[in-house]
Amino acid sequence: MEMHPLAFPVLVKTTVHWITDKKMRKTVIFSRVDCIRPGCWKQANMNARVYFTSLFFSVALLFMTAHTGHAQFIKGADVGWLSQMEASGKKFYDNTGKQQDLLSILASKDMNSIRLRVWVNPTNGWCGKADVVKQAVRAKEQGFRIMIDFHYSDSWADPGQQTKPAAWTSDSFAQLTQAVYDHTTDVLSALKTAGVTPEWVQVGNETNDGMLWEDGRASKNMKNFATLVTSGYNAVKAINPSIKVVVHISNGFDNSLFRWMFDGLKNNGGKWDVIGMSLYPDQSSTTTNWQTYNAQCLTNMNDMVSRYGKEVVLSEIGMPWSDAQTSYDFIVDILKKVKSVSNGKGLGVFYWEPECYNGWNGYQKGAFDNSGKPTKAMDAFLDAVVTDIEQEELSLFGVDIYPNPFESKIQLKGKEAFEYTLYDLKGKEIESGDGKNTFVVGEGLPSGMYIVRLRSANEIRHVKIEKY
Repeated sequence: MEMHPLAFPVLVKTTVHWITDKKMRKTVIFSRVDCIRPGCWKQANMNARVYFTSLFFSVALLFMTAHTGHAQFIKGADVGWLSQMEASGKKFYDNTGKQQDLLSILASKDMNSIRLRVWVNPTNGWCGKADVVKQAVRAKEQGFRIMIDFHYSDSWADPGQQTKPAAWTSDSFAQLTQAVYDHTTDVLSALKTAGVTPEWVQVGNETNDGMLWEDGRASKNMKNFATLVTSGYNAVKAINPSIKVVVHISNGFDNSLFRWMFDGLKNNGGKWDVIGMSLYPDQSSTTTNWQTYNAQCLTNMNDMVSRYGKEVVLSEIGMPWSDAQTSYDFIVDILKKVKSVSNGKGLGVFYWEPECYNGWNGYQKGAFDNSGKPTKAMDAFLDAVVTDIEQEELSLFGVDIYPNPFESKIQLKGKEAFEYTLYDLKGKEIESGDGKNTFVVGEGLPSGMYIVRLRSANEIRHVKIEKY
């Protein structure tokens, strides 16, 4: 098509990635090209106004993501059991009782990352290479970031068991070291071929006393364990040097354990990028120690950053599903603490198998109730991004927004008069007000995400709100 010499494109398609979108975390702001040229100025001007309003919002969304660090902070779930649960007929429901894909439910709770474990040769195939690749592709297609957790075993590896794969039992240590490299390469290559590059890879799972016992038992031969870790590290970096390698041990509250382990790895040439932790507070009718554990974990995380200069991540957390309020309080608090880690080196938090319900495999620390719906505990991930970060910034601005998320209406309360404008995610203005220090908004709105533009005498802020 020949364009008038004075014509110029207003805007081409723009895609904004925003981790809090409930489906694909992708908001398409524009989908066509218009021109401004003599003879069509009125229509083009109207188009331009709409487009540039949307452009303003795309920039605002990007600013919010960059400014608050939402795109970086992990709010994740380990869902290694998901494919097995689905194959057994388990279904999942949102809080209204509507059946949905589990990953969609997790996304609706503002979760942005998925963790998947890998076993070498599992007897039934679950958590084997093919299963993991399939689930990783599925998660990626729904916009999730990926962590791969190598157990280097045919089944569970944890502080009480680090059993060699059956095929490796007669290997010499040199062969075992090579097997770690080859297995890591094999799985990551399969993922790469399928279009998935994980952001993080764990070399071992809860390796409190090393892995691949007895050869790699750290208390007997720390040098061997460091060699095995480095072999996995080198395999990961050969696939993609940008992938961060995690060494993961449990009991994130136990600083002496972490110092012993990571001093040992460092002194024996071990390589890693991130220190992973598990944190499972005790919870019963007579005992509640999550506050103590969380405080000790924060102290430990800051010590790891100071001592080794490494980032930290909570690779696993969990509490009994039956006490959803306490679990919610625990999660909200640990999210805050990880975000507060010195030098911004707290990467985030993964909840271990939140989708488990009805005592699946005997596990009772999921975050879904017996009807297959998420408990209040899952709202901690949603509330954390809205209230913990943005609310703190707004308090400096002089406006409090609460409750957020909200069910019927939300209050904006300032220290002095201000103005507000409420928009949907396409940039369409819904309502506005000015000249007062308190507004009640949101009544009659359908469920979903919205943006509030706040303006005082000296500043403009944009904040995300959500209606259930």
